[in-house]
Amino acid sequence: TVRLEHILLFLLQMKIWQLPSVLLLLISSVISHPHNLFEYNELSEYVDSHQEEYVQTLRDWVAVESDSSDVLKRPDCHRMMDMTAEKLRAMGGKVELVDIGVQELPNGQTVDLPKVVTAQFGSDPSKQTVCVYGHVDVQPAKLEDGWATDPYNLTDIDGNLYGRGASDNKAPVLAWIHTVEAYQDLPVNVKFIIEGMEETGSNGLDAMIMAQRDSFLSDVDYILISDCGWLSRRPALTYGTRGNCYFFAEVEGPKQDLHSGVYGGTVIEPMTDLIGILDTLISPSGKILIPGIREAVAPLSDEEWKMYQDIEFDIESYKSKIGVSQLMYNNKVDLLAHRWRYPTVTVHGIEGAFSAPGTKTVIPAKVIAKFSIRQVPNMDPAVVKKQVTDYLNSVFAKRKSPNKLKVTMVIGAKPWLADTKHPLYEAGKAAVKRVFNVEPDLIREGGTIPIAKTFEDVTGKSIIMLPIGGFDDGLHSQNEKMSRYNYIEGTKLAPFSTSLQGLLNN
Repeated sequence: TVRLEHILLFLLQMKIWQLPSVLLLLISSVISHPHNLFEYNELSEYVDSHQEEYVQTLRDWVAVESDSSDVLKRPDCHRMMDMTAEKLRAMGGKVELVDIGVQELPNGQTVDLPKVVTAQFGSDPSKQTVCVYGHVDVQPAKLEDGWATDPYNLTDIDGNLYGRGASDNKAPVLAWIHTVEAYQDLPVNVKFIIEGMEETGSNGLDAMIMAQRDSFLSDVDYILISDCGWLSRRPALTYGTRGNCYFFAEVEGPKQDLHSGVYGGTVIEPMTDLIGILDTLISPSGKILIPGIREAVAPLSDEEWKMYQDIEFDIESYKSKIGVSQLMYNNKVDLLAHRWRYPTVTVHGIEGAFSAPGTKTVIPAKVIAKFSIRQVPNMDPAVVKKQVTDYLNSVFAKRKSPNKLKVTMVIGAKPWLADTKHPLYEAGKAAVKRVFNVEPDLIREGGTIPIAKTFEDVTGKSIIMLPIGGFDDGLHSQNEKMSRYNYIEGTKLAPFSTSLQGLLNN
C-alpha cells in the first residue's frame, strides 16, 4: 500500500498545480486506487539483486558484431534481431519480426535488411500505452583502431563496462526490457520497436512506421527513446536532436590507378580536385560556406540563452575529455548552441585514397569523399541536398577539370524538437528526481535519432528522450563504455517513468 504522505510528495514533485484540469481528475481516481502506484523500493531492490545477470546479458549482446555499415556483417545484424526477439518472447511478450525489405548496394546488388522487432506487453484498454524505441546495431570497431580492450568482449574495469554498442544503444534497450521483466504488473501497456539499421540511417523504418500507424501504433499514447546521453555528471532529459544529411562526393579521372612517377605532372589528379572542393565547404573558424545553410537557422532566443546558462557544463573538463587545447568558442552558451542548435559540416574520410601503413606511389583513379551536415529545425534535407549539390558542382566547374564529379546524398534524417513545457517532461523530471535525487538538466543532442521526427509526424504523439548513458561514454569512438551505475540505476528510472505516464492521461 502507499501512504497518503507519499502520494502528496509525489504530486508535489510533479508540480501538479501546473497540469491541466483533466489530469487533476485522473490523479484523483489514481489516489482512490493506490495499488496502481508503483512500488519503487521493491523494484529497486530487485534490480540490484539481478545486476550480474543484467551485465551478463549485455555481454552476450555486445559479443554480436552487429555493424550495420558493413554488409559482410549483415548475418550478425540478423542474429542480433533474432536474439532480441527471443529475449522478449521468453518474457511472454507478443513478438513479431517485421520484414522491411532489402537494401540496394552501390554495385546494384541487394541484401536483406535486418527485420524490425516489435513486442507488446499488456493490452488493457483502461491503461495508457507507452512505446519504447531503440536499436541494437552498432558503429564499426576494431582493436587496432586504438581500443584498450576487445571491442566485442564486454570488459568491466573500475565499474565501467567497455564494448562497442554498450552505451549506443544495447544497454539502454536492455534496461527497458529488464524493467518489463522485473515488474510484470506495469501500470501501463508497453510496446517495443527495436531496429537494426539506425547507425546507417534507419533504412526501411520510416515506411514500416507508416504502415503500422493504424495497427501496432494505433493505441500508443507516448513514445520514449533512450538513445542519447547525459551532458555532464548531472542526469538529463533530452528535448531536441539535430538531423543528418550524409553525402558522397566522387571524383573520377583515369580508367585505373597510375604510377605517380610515370604519370605525375601530366594528368589532372582526382584527389587534388576532391581536396580542392572539400576546402570550400567550411572555413577554418567553422563557418559553413554553402549558400543558404546558415540563413535557414532560427536565431537564438532569450529563453534559450537563459536555459543554456543554467545547464551544468564545464568547458575545461570538456576539453580534457576529448584531448584538445582549444575549442571553436570560449563560453558555455556558444559551445552548447553550436553543438545542439546550429548546423555543422564534418569531413569523415576519403574512399579510394591510400591510407594503409607504408608508402605507395599511386595516383588514385577515383576517390570518394564522405561528409555530413548536421542540420537543425527549419532545415529540410531535400533542400540541403540541392544546396550542397548545386554548390559543389559550381565550385568544381570553376576548376575547369576534365574529371567527373558526382554528388550523392545517402542519408537525409530530419531534426527533432519537443516542447519542454509538455506534461510528459514534468513526468520525466519527477522520475529522475526520484531515482537520482537531483533535478535533471534539459538538454538537446548534437547527434541524430532519425526516427524521432518520423514518429512525431506519423503518430502525432509526443516523445520524450530519457538518457541512460553517461557524458563520457565515447559513443562512436574508441573505448565506448556504459558505467555499471548508469546501467543499473537507469533500469530503475524506466519503470518509475512509465508509472508516471499512467498519470498523464489526457
